[in-house]
Amino acid sequence: MKIIKRSGMEVDFDVTKIAAAVRKANNSVVDYEKISEDEIIKLSETIENACSNMQHTPTVEDIQDMVENQLMSMKKFTLARNYITYRYRRELVRKSNTTDDQILSLIECNNEEVKQENSNKNPTVNSVQRDYMAGEVSKDITKRFLLPADIWDAHEKGLIHFHDADYFAQHMHNCCLVNLEDMLQNGTVISGTMIDTPKSFSTTCNIATQVVAQIASAQYGGQTIALSHLIPFVDVSRKKIYNRMVANFNKMGLAVSDSKLRSLVEAELDEEISRGVQTIQYQLITLMTTNGQAPFVSIFMNIGDCKSEQEKADFVKVSAEIFNQRIKGVKNEKGIYVTPAFPKLLYVLDECNIHEDSPYFWLTQLAAKCTAKRMVPDYISAKQMRELKNGNVYGCMGCRSFLTVDRYSETVGNISKAKNFDEHKGHVYFGRFNQGVVTLNLVDVACSSGRDMDKFWEILDERLELCHRALRCRHERLLGTKSDVAPILWQHGGLARLGKGEVIDPLLFNGYSTISLGYAGLCEMCRYMLGKSHTDPSATPFALKVMQKLNEACNKWKAAENIDYSIYGTPLESTTYKFAKCLQKRFGIIKGVTDKNYITNSYHVHVTEQINAFDKLKFESQFQKLSPGGAISYVEVPDMQTNIPAVVAVIQYIYDNIMYAELNTKSDYCEVCGYDGEIKVVEDEKSHKLVWECPHCGNRDQNKMSVARRTCGYIGTQFWNQGRTQEIKERVLHL
Repeated sequence: MKIIKRSGMEVDFDVTKIAAAVRKANNSVVDYEKISEDEIIKLSETIENACSNMQHTPTVEDIQDMVENQLMSMKKFTLARNYITYRYRRELVRKSNTTDDQILSLIECNNEEVKQENSNKNPTVNSVQRDYMAGEVSKDITKRFLLPADIWDAHEKGLIHFHDADYFAQHMHNCCLVNLEDMLQNGTVISGTMIDTPKSFSTTCNIATQVVAQIASAQYGGQTIALSHLIPFVDVSRKKIYNRMVANFNKMGLAVSDSKLRSLVEAELDEEISRGVQTIQYQLITLMTTNGQAPFVSIFMNIGDCKSEQEKADFVKVSAEIFNQRIKGVKNEKGIYVTPAFPKLLYVLDECNIHEDSPYFWLTQLAAKCTAKRMVPDYISAKQMRELKNGNVYGCMGCRSFLTVDRYSETVGNISKAKNFDEHKGHVYFGRFNQGVVTLNLVDVACSSGRDMDKFWEILDERLELCHRALRCRHERLLGTKSDVAPILWQHGGLARLGKGEVIDPLLFNGYSTISLGYAGLCEMCRYMLGKSHTDPSATPFALKVMQKLNEACNKWKAAENIDYSIYGTPLESTTYKFAKCLQKRFGIIKGVTDKNYITNSYHVHVTEQINAFDKLKFESQFQKLSPGGAISYVEVPDMQTNIPAVVAVIQYIYDNIMYAELNTKSDYCEVCGYDGEIKVVEDEKSHKLVWECPHCGNRDQNKMSVARRTCGYIGTQFWNQGRTQEIKERVLHL
């Protein structure tokens, strides 16, 4: 059995340390207040048994709480008080410098929680360690100076989650839609070097990857680029190749028919497209940003964004190459083709590609093959989005965050000073961003109410105002930020073209950017309050009423402050485990509510609930409507590579019924035996921890297997904490 020390290091459980601590306190009281040696041993054994039955690895704080409770139950109040006083004094000593132990455990790779905090970061790599070390300092500053004490206390207790506290000390925002069109068409500057408008598609792809890397280092969230912004440069290359070939043939005195010439041009152009797409795929997964990971980037693929028939033809040509290269995968260090995590692909379904008689239906079939093999693309229904977004179709950011419908361009105009603003007849989306996220733990609201419905609504109001104040802290941290802190974003077109020394304040109001109220655990909230899942017809109205309440709060704040607050279906990763542990500590084990090491992301149907893919998507669509700041639904499917028509059927259902969804398949590989199937999660007999095991050869060495799972919208490839691993293990198939 293991325990987690305050530094985050995981060590073997040692019951003698409990007895030793109690003996020290025991020696500090008069004889008649003392307990016997037998009682000390019995108390220690009781706590050992309790720890072995816990749903998660206990922390030192968990154990100390149990010691206090045991002493109180024995009515040894003076002894308990002395134990608490000793514990408090030790805490004061530790607080004199709160970061040393954490940083040392990071350097030595002993911090078990951080090792599995982000499934796309390798914590043994120096650059990742450097980012985590800086993050620990930032969190310490945030805790002690930047956030009000009650907000940080609520964060630590799991009442709310103040996302990305490790970046809060700096003036950084969350995620964005990159205005790549402006940067490519009008030039940009990267690291002080002027980058002119590219003269070929391959150069365009190279510049795009450099832009993505720079932006990823200037913010802490995901980003999305539009494929349509790259497409005009396909024809630039076509004309360049054509002129070069004509000149060469004329030099040689060769007469070539126009049809033959154009055929040769297209063949060479196809090779350039292939190289360009390969540049994007390989550079984006091999680039490492300053926070020690590949950029969290998505590519928005909407045929409807094309401005001419030629652009449409080039768009589908490039899209097909992207899908074919992703189906193939990328080689790992062993030379095995595996599933890359990035770039994430967002494929828009519309009338031009969704029906069997649609002109680009073949491209959707190819997308389905890619999904069956590599879990991408995600699917955005243009039909459903137009209904929910006032007729607009636009991409989400890399983290699933959606912008509110544009209202700034018609009210305050071109406040970003983008050079391509006037070219867009209508609403503008690329160049906009999200200021940050705070997530509300709905399960804690429910459990705190004791099933008293009036008290539930009262606590919900209190917690919403707490979140509001926390979100205001995020907003106010960005106020006064000068464009100089991130020139690629604020001065050279990524998000704006402000002058040196200008502040970004105008971009924080009038709907140019959004700020997100996240939520988690809608399912468990209903289970506690009503004894039923939110999928039960008698419980669904309550779940929807809670969602409406969240929206009403955001609308009230927005009207009062001219800031676009929006409801966001939080993609919890490590926080799903944190919330679960906090709930168990505060309320104990409640069947169906706190008896897992995870709580459910946002509005999702619980992963253990039996429901078919179509019913799940239809049910969750009503909650997507109430999550305008971002949401995604998924269906869990088996290996579908031999049943592409079934994948297409799900895709067509998405188009008609839900705005944004994806299919989760499995894409694993065992390097020991060559097994190419699903690596399973099993419980280790000795440690009782969940581990990954090849079902063919029994390999449990994570360094000798490739596992890819979608856990929070992104595909993760570096494994997960125990809470998320349990959630993955318990997922049922929906198809």
